[in-house]
Amino acid sequence: MIRVHHLEKSRSHRVLWLLEILQLDYEMVTYARDSDSQLAPRALKDIHPLGKSPVVTDGDITIAESGAIVDYLLMRYGQGQTEPSTDNSAAWVNERYWRHYAEGSLMPLLVMRLVFSQLPRQSPFLVKPIAKGINDTVNSRFLAPQLAEHLAMIEAHLEPRGQFSTTWPSGADVQMGFPLQVLSLSGSLRDFPAITRYVARIEAEPAWQRVVERAGPLMLPM
Repeated sequence: MIRVHHLEKSRSHRVLWLLEILQLDYEMVTYARDSDSQLAPRALKDIHPLGKSPVVTDGDITIAESGAIVDYLLMRYGQGQTEPSTDNSAAWVNERYWRHYAEGSLMPLLVMRLVFSQLPRQSPFLVKPIAKGINDTVNSRFLAPQLAEHLAMIEAHLEPRGQFSTTWPSGADVQMGFPLQVLSLSGSLRDFPAITRYVARIEAEPAWQRVVERAGPLMLPM
């Protein structure tokens, strides 16, 4: 039995989505974030030394990191149904690019934005104005311009295609869905209609709706 160690408000929603796409049986063990720090509970360290989610156990195998989990599940259970054929090298490379771009390039920007947004909230009262100034400066001078470049590239890719690979939904879509859903929840996609349509397409998927029924809607750490 596949067991998903699911942390609320986290990337593990995408793992549940993939399992539903593949129509695999799985057990979900749910963990709540600390209400003050928004960090994962220490109980997750019993599963993996870093105590982060998602983590999947499959028999005596433990897999951490979203990308590695997606690769493992597709390799072991996918039977090629969500991946382009290796005979089509251009499509294969494109799918792998977006599958790894999600965590390698896009998510670091979102994590930095989240971390800096916490500075004013977590700082002592007298330091809050300084912390807010740091957050605003980092966002305006670095994070916002960088994110705009990334979203323009993604928009240009999705506008004529509606998806990231030749198959739907692919491992690339599973990986890319989470950051784009997060951006949608934060109201950051007003100028990106193709990405907005893409997020709506994910959330209309029967497999995604089964995830919501089982684990609740995707939410942002606050």
